[in-house]
Amino acid sequence: MSLNHRVVLGVLCGSLLCLPALADSNVRIVRLSYIEGGVQIDRNTGQWEKAIANLPITEGAKLRTEGDGRAEVELEDGSTVRLGSNTAVQFPQLSLRDSGVKVSTVEVQNGTAYIDYAGTKQNELTVRFGDQRIGLTQAAHLRIVSDQQGQALAVFKGNIQVEGPSGTVQVKKNQTATLDPSANALVIAKEIQPEPLDSWDKSQAQYQQRYASSSYSNYSPYRYGTSDLSYYGTFFSAPGYGMLWQPYFIGAGWDPFMDGAWAFTPGVGYGWVSSYPWGWVPYHYGSWVFLPGYGWAWQPGGTWMPWYSQPQLLRTPTGFRPPQPPTTIATRGTSILPVNRGPVSSPVSQSGNKILIRTNSAGLGVPRGRVSDLAKVSRQVQERGTATQRVQTAPVSQTAPPMARGTSSPRGSSQPASGPRSSSPPSSPRMSSPQPSMGAPAPPRSGSPHR
Repeated sequence: MSLNHRVVLGVLCGSLLCLPALADSNVRIVRLSYIEGGVQIDRNTGQWEKAIANLPITEGAKLRTEGDGRAEVELEDGSTVRLGSNTAVQFPQLSLRDSGVKVSTVEVQNGTAYIDYAGTKQNELTVRFGDQRIGLTQAAHLRIVSDQQGQALAVFKGNIQVEGPSGTVQVKKNQTATLDPSANALVIAKEIQPEPLDSWDKSQAQYQQRYASSSYSNYSPYRYGTSDLSYYGTFFSAPGYGMLWQPYFIGAGWDPFMDGAWAFTPGVGYGWVSSYPWGWVPYHYGSWVFLPGYGWAWQPGGTWMPWYSQPQLLRTPTGFRPPQPPTTIATRGTSILPVNRGPVSSPVSQSGNKILIRTNSAGLGVPRGRVSDLAKVSRQVQERGTATQRVQTAPVSQTAPPMARGTSSPRGSSQPASGPRSSSPPSSPRMSSPQPSMGAPAPPRSGSPHR
């Protein structure tokens, strides 16, 4: 990641510093950041339904994978809980203390789960499996397997204290603790036997490490979703607006609501859930704004910015109508209502280890971290309408294009912001005159839970 890109992410992180931690509420919302295959969720309603990426996860939620399904839940500090195939977990506690400390509890009921804990301040994470309890206070990476053959804990990073009926046991890095059912006690082995899903967990961890800003902790404790912004799009500077972000692979006809759903969350109501793999941060913080010659872009916002369940819009084009949230639950037991205003055909198609990316896909269908140089590919899609790319087996390294102050390069363009503004967005949009300053009153805060 280039130095310029880290500075740009620093701007985003500074804007997230203002997220409120109100003492009068214990409501916290974390992110279902990744799904693959069959994944179901019970959002504390007593009913299971098909899960979609970017669903808000609140206290009491349960998540399970079926067959070869996989899933990932991302906490505010970037800590992750990854579910392998045929795995079930629940979140009995996602709360906020009066002091601002975030308290999370994850219970692994069965299957294979990976916990990658960031170990940041003001966060406490408890992991339970069977009668065993782990209180994490420092950075750790571990694997829990719970099935008919027994229970086992493998520690890839950190030193873990496990509390159980037989007492407290220390499990160090590169050790495995296996439950002896006859004594109901953990037996320590100084090695880790590989599991089939270890490589998948490792690749997801590498993705988060490669595309997250290394200086994020200097700005804010909130980092969930920022790796996806780094990989699937680019920041640019627009005169009069400051730093804005756009996804790759968008054209003149794209808008931020082409693909998603309205999802009902108990205690919150209906909120917009974006289908795009990067669709968390831009739909819950800051505002979407339409710039002539640029198209839609996301503005991080200022110190007034809370968490929104419904996206905020500024300066929309004439005649634009975003999807409207339902006023009531349309069908009893149905809380996720899909909305698709995009192209009928799939924006991305795959054949073997190659994918065909089309314009206005905005990253939908592009595997996490496995296509190199998305900025270059995005320019190819703008010029040709499509581009065929090889999908790597592991996350690839990606360097953001350099951006000087006062220049812009949305949608993967590296050309400076100069020259006349055309009536329709060209392949490399340009802007010559400053736009109105963003001094308008802050958008309303309705529909946003306290955190």
